Amino acid sequence: MRQSKRVGVLTGGGDCPGLNAVISAIVKTAERDYDWEVIGFLDGYEGLIENRYVSLGLKDVSGIMALGGTILGSSNRANPFRFPVLQDEEYVYLDRSSQAVRNFEALGLEVLVAIGGDGTMAASAGMMEKGLPVIGVPKTIDNDLWGTDVTFGFDSALSVATEAIDRIHTTAQSHHRVMLVEVMGRYAGWVALGSGLAGGGDIILIPEIPYDIEAVCDRIKERNSRGKRFSIVVVGEGAKAIGGEMVVGHTVANSPDPIRLGGVSHQLAAQLEGLLNIECRVTILGHLLRGGSPTAFDRVLATRFGVEAMRQAVEGKSGEMMVLRGTDVTTIPIAEVAGKIRKVTADHPWVRTATSIGISLGYDSELPIEDAFE
Repeated sequence: MRQSKRVGVLTGGGDCPGLNAVISAIVKTAERDYDWEVIGFLDGYEGLIENRYVSLGLKDVSGIMALGGTILGSSNRANPFRFPVLQDEEYVYLDRSSQAVRNFEALGLEVLVAIGGDGTMAASAGMMEKGLPVIGVPKTIDNDLWGTDVTFGFDSALSVATEAIDRIHTTAQSHHRVMLVEVMGRYAGWVALGSGLAGGGDIILIPEIPYDIEAVCDRIKERNSRGKRFSIVVVGEGAKAIGGEMVVGHTVANSPDPIRLGGVSHQLAAQLEGLLNIECRVTILGHLLRGGSPTAFDRVLATRFGVEAMRQAVEGKSGEMMVLRGTDVTTIPIAEVAGKIRKVTADHPWVRTATSIGISLGYDSELPIEDAFE
């Protein structure tokens, strides 16, 4: 008979650098410190619902810390309470939460470690109400998960975006163009603001501040008057004009969050060319920001989260999500996280830093910064 206890782990939502580092830390801590067995569910909650899993040991996680993506696979469509099933060439949505609980219990698991973003945490909060013990680990390149100072994956995305902006600078300067670099981030501007600061963007547009096209034009004109015949505009994919709406690139019908933002930079470039008679070019970084190896910061943070999640499991705790507060890893209830988004605020140091060094955030500079935020 099996003597050791078992912990389950899954990675839900969009992938990001650092997921494998969490998995590695959980497996190594479980086996080395506690003699626990780790069961990895494939493709997020989909694997738990369909009972698809693998047993993970030290040899399975050897060398994976530096790898992007997730060895377990992921899914951003596997909501246990609204699980898409194809019937007669159409998707219907079924509640498969009870099946997930039965599979969990049949495997003799003590607790499930769910690694994911806001969608995964919302699903996990619901599963806890069904009696499933869950420990949450926050991940997302968008850094928009409420309750933690930072999520792993964010630093890696910033590094990629900053390098791209650095490279864009040279061609912008050579050809005297306005270059628009669009980055991911959904409804929060952390990636745009951070990479714009690090990459020397001249104008940064984020979802939290509806932009004034006249203010954007004024900054470009002002730069031209000083002999700066090029400008770099860093645009969060959720940015929108005053009185306007976010630009939806496409929708995914069978996804819990069907909206996929993207393309606002093309609209903005067309406006700027018409108003300024200056050539504009658009670069949309998209999924480049989610791929590749994690930075050292993300590897360390992800590993710390994984070790602490395993310790919580052994202590019989559940219902909590790992968070970073300052330099300390601690926890908060998953129920407090579900349904909330952490956005850029007017009093954040990055905002003050950007305005102090002359970066335009796309609003009338005569307005108090607090009034510019939506």
